[in-house]
Amino acid sequence: MKAKAVFTCQNCGYQSPKWLGRCPDCNSWNSFVEEDFTERRQPKAGERRSLYTEEPVLLRDVEVKESARIKTEIKELDRVLGGGIVSGSVILIGGDPGIGKSTISLQVSNQLTKSGYTVLYVSGEESVRQTKLRANRLGTHDKGNLYIVSQTDLSLIVEYIKKLKPDAVIIDSIQVIFEPSISSSPGSVSQVRECAGILTQLAKSTNTPVFIIGHVTKEGNLAGPRVLEHIVDTVLYFEGDRFSVYRILRAVKNRFGSTNEIGVFEMGPGGLLEVKNPSEIFLSERPKGISGSVVSSVLEGSRPLLVEIQALVSKSSFGYAQRRSQGFDYNRLSLLIAVLEKRIGLHLEMEDIFVNIAGGIKIEDPACDLGVCASVASAFLDRAVLSDTVVLGEVGLAGEIRSISQVTLRINEAEKLGFKHCVIPKNNLKNLHYKGALDLMPVDNLKEALDISTGKVRNSSANV
Repeated sequence: MKAKAVFTCQNCGYQSPKWLGRCPDCNSWNSFVEEDFTERRQPKAGERRSLYTEEPVLLRDVEVKESARIKTEIKELDRVLGGGIVSGSVILIGGDPGIGKSTISLQVSNQLTKSGYTVLYVSGEESVRQTKLRANRLGTHDKGNLYIVSQTDLSLIVEYIKKLKPDAVIIDSIQVIFEPSISSSPGSVSQVRECAGILTQLAKSTNTPVFIIGHVTKEGNLAGPRVLEHIVDTVLYFEGDRFSVYRILRAVKNRFGSTNEIGVFEMGPGGLLEVKNPSEIFLSERPKGISGSVVSSVLEGSRPLLVEIQALVSKSSFGYAQRRSQGFDYNRLSLLIAVLEKRIGLHLEMEDIFVNIAGGIKIEDPACDLGVCASVASAFLDRAVLSDTVVLGEVGLAGEIRSISQVTLRINEAEKLGFKHCVIPKNNLKNLHYKGALDLMPVDNLKEALDISTGKVRNSSANV
């Protein structure tokens, strides 16, 4: 084996023969670290036979056996995973420090051992006693086959896995695990790449699911994102403020299920608790009769969620008006404000505008465009939106209200929570088969929608 020095970007893994001040790939500054690059020998014939076939085979000749997924009995997590854990899959869990990555991992271990499975929990950042204290706080039972080890040497971890033959392995975390044959320090791109590759090969060859916890950089990305996210099968992100009680688990990548589902949890003294009805939680503290507060619906996979959109519009004290958004895309907000100015005639050029999605959730669904416009207009005019009203619709640049997807699911969720009125795009009435008691108010342009939602005009004759 030949060793030579290379400089590796610790953000994206780009390698250079000399030191660079700025990475040409990810544009990060002062991220290059000198590492020893070792040219490893080529594997001998038969060494990788358990993972790769030596000859191409016809697709019709490949036999596929449908294996049952392993249920974690945490329904919110099973929903995000696509129905449970697939045998031999590698699942990466990321999120801000203190948001609940280790907590959910220990709770998964507890639930799996309750179901009779054997789990190996590798804690590289805590001692065995510290992990035991955390397990006691979470109410973990001691009767299951949950093995805990404090180890950072990957070669020893592999030996433990081969000896115990567990049904699931949890690595907490990948940034402190190191492979002795590589001279780089733990957490470097070379170490993360090699360790993740070895764990992935081990998971595929032994058909053992592996959970990997990954740290997050200052920019909010997983450390070494291109290394980790490309190797693993599923990438789960925890969203939400660490000081808030609610956490949202979202699948960014999932080879065995949809990436549109989310899981909602509440952080309590005993760990993460499932939120059965997220819409009710998000709207529990909504003020009544206050301008700038609008309820809209966002679709996350097959689950409709009702969220409160809050807006505050005040006269700017400086020469440049501020635009701030929390949980909503800033560029999209700027576009909607421009539509309100041009098509409706609202003079917002000297107004500070702040938009917040209550509950810490981030929305990308265009069906909330009309809700954002209604909240900004309501705050600017200081006129409250009609009570018990849900506002739905996508807003175009011409001020038209475009149709949205899955409108029936959204309407049913609103009716379930006691809402009485719903502003929807007029084009959605064509194929809508709704027999409920909700008062539907169809609109086809932004001006009409704002007049109806603020009570200036009532049009409830379109109840289907």
